[in-house]
Amino acid sequence: MPAVVIVGAQWGDEGKGKATDLLGSRVDYVVKFNGGNNAGHTVVIGEEKYALHLLPSGILSPGCIPIIGNGVVVDLAVLFEEIDGLEARGIDTSRLLISANAHVIADYNRTMDKVAERFLGSRKIGTTGRGIGPTYADKMNRIGIRIQDLFDEKILRQKVEGALELKNQILTKIYNRRAAEVDETVAELLTYVDRLRPMVADTPLVLHEALAADKTVLLEAGQATLLDVDHGTYPFVTSSSATAGGACTGSGIAPTEISGVIGIVKAYATRVGEGPFPTELFDDDGERLRQNGFEFGTTTGRPRRCGWYDAPIARYAARINGVTDFVLTKLDVLTGWDKIPVCVAYEVDGERTEEMPMTQTGFHHAKPIYEFFDGWSEDITSARTVADLPSNAQSYVKALERMSGARISAIGVGPDREETIVVHDLL
Repeated sequence: MPAVVIVGAQWGDEGKGKATDLLGSRVDYVVKFNGGNNAGHTVVIGEEKYALHLLPSGILSPGCIPIIGNGVVVDLAVLFEEIDGLEARGIDTSRLLISANAHVIADYNRTMDKVAERFLGSRKIGTTGRGIGPTYADKMNRIGIRIQDLFDEKILRQKVEGALELKNQILTKIYNRRAAEVDETVAELLTYVDRLRPMVADTPLVLHEALAADKTVLLEAGQATLLDVDHGTYPFVTSSSATAGGACTGSGIAPTEISGVIGIVKAYATRVGEGPFPTELFDDDGERLRQNGFEFGTTTGRPRRCGWYDAPIARYAARINGVTDFVLTKLDVLTGWDKIPVCVAYEVDGERTEEMPMTQTGFHHAKPIYEFFDGWSEDITSARTVADLPSNAQSYVKALERMSGARISAIGVGPDREETIVVHDLL
């Protein structure tokens, strides 16, 4: 049975949670393999709306085992707050497993994130201030704290002391802030140990045995391709690998086990934070997309920057991830436009290119070249087959499929779990 990866094919917020939830009843494991509580998924089931941050979307599917993989950075206070919130609404979270090798966001990581962004001023990245980047930096600098370290107080204290030797110099002498206290950090982290212990597992082994037993595993990316630390619009990116390659390193599943990659694209485009965005709109159309699509961050509430669909970006994501199927979301948001522009290429320094520019400078200077498609006015939320869509909506979907580098296998026509057209089986 397959291991299938779900990735965002734009700048995030494409609706990966809905896509994961769509498959949740048919998979045995759902693994979050990167990121932290700097991103969120919103899943709508009937009249209920669930905002997930750290927990994999599979937590909402009975019988599915949700896993937080080793590639995730975990704010334990946020984790348990999220668990408590779901349990208060009758959701069973007892199946959750967490990798012993996942890194922990300590209080000083959050502090460093916030003060560094303020210090950068106009050069800020646009982080959420939740300590994600500093925690990944600690991981690469080999001074990070892992989940397993909490079960040995002596090792935990040594690691916190080692991390704070340099950080306190920076906090006090550069940022003019109070030094972080070793005792405070250790005491806070130890408060989670008893509750955390039953959830911790050797998750790569669990997943290996599951695949060997013909179970189906869904690997769920946080963030998105254009925010990937290697393949995104660096430096305006996240600090983890949000592409299909990161699914292997962030979960412990071998590359040869991956049988498909599902890329999620909105029928338009959005971005949160700083960085280039060629199709961004600063007019009434942009505000209309924001309001119609409720484009405000699940985690931060920040208004998202909105723009038209960008086909070169979709092709880039298809190539980088090896996308086998696209899920097109929020097609209903475009209802009511007379003409819908789609970016089919860029003009960079007077020349046309149909691919993403190689350099940061080139992408900053890229001007979108648009092709215009006839819109539709009919309500499409009740459509359950492509034939149910207005002819202009069908033409729009076919055009995006032709331009984007992989087939469109599902189409979101509304926020609810049932408001989806399935064109091809995703598993």
